[in-house]
Amino acid sequence: MTDPLVEVRDLVFVYPGGVRALDGVDLQVQPGEKLAIIGQNGSGKSTLVRHFVGLLRATSGEVRVGGQPVGRRHVAELARTVGIAFQNPDRQIFAARVRDEVEFGPRNLGLRGAELQGRAAAALSAAGLEQRLDANPYDLGYSQRKLLGLASVLAMGTPLMVLDEPTTGQDARGVKRVEGLIDELAARGTTVVVISHDMRFVAETAARVVVMRAGRIVDDGPPESVFAEAHWPLLASTYLEPPLAARAGARLGLGSTPTDAALVARALEAGPRGVSRPG
Repeated sequence: MTDPLVEVRDLVFVYPGGVRALDGVDLQVQPGEKLAIIGQNGSGKSTLVRHFVGLLRATSGEVRVGGQPVGRRHVAELARTVGIAFQNPDRQIFAARVRDEVEFGPRNLGLRGAELQGRAAAALSAAGLEQRLDANPYDLGYSQRKLLGLASVLAMGTPLMVLDEPTTGQDARGVKRVEGLIDELAARGTTVVVISHDMRFVAETAARVVVMRAGRIVDDGPPESVFAEAHWPLLASTYLEPPLAARAGARLGLGSTPTDAALVARALEAGPRGVSRPG
């Protein structure tokens, strides 16, 4: 079996004010995974992933990235392996032009010339920003600034990319674009870790879902397991609800992650009077 790209062992993190944000987390992330981390605000999701890139350091326990302990490794060194797009894009945007913003990361990884320009151009195209190269990032709307943050991470080409609430502020078209970005990353073999409150997006995008509550992992499995009806009480304990498709799928006997085509087909079978639970 391939060694995990990220390994977390009995991780505890206590903020200076005494809040115990992580309480003995164990997690392995394999190369090439599409993993979503879900849970209510304050459950420890963002705190956990910030340990991957050294923005936070464990109170106790261990985090290993690429087989090596994070320890006191510099953030710049870890950034060669882990790219992170923050929930609030304004926390990472600083350049005066869109082009410069996207080129900054790969430039710091040593790229120059045509390779740098090609990497940035591809990322901007994937984000739909190829016509805004010379714009000031703060002249973009929030949803476009969010996509700019994703493009900046995409351009770095790191083996692991962490996307914190990537669909926030996006309309349906923007969500589809984010899904396309993740598909592109997966096609490259990049490991993607997503934090999201959008359960439909999670169900349709992730291959594995980790559920957190009060600094602990309380469920871990594929979407069809995590969103299955038997797990709804556990989700409710984290103030989350399964996606609408999971509820409809349970009612129609189609499972917890039915395709749109299967839902439409079953609805047509039922006719105008609707359906009752099978059996």
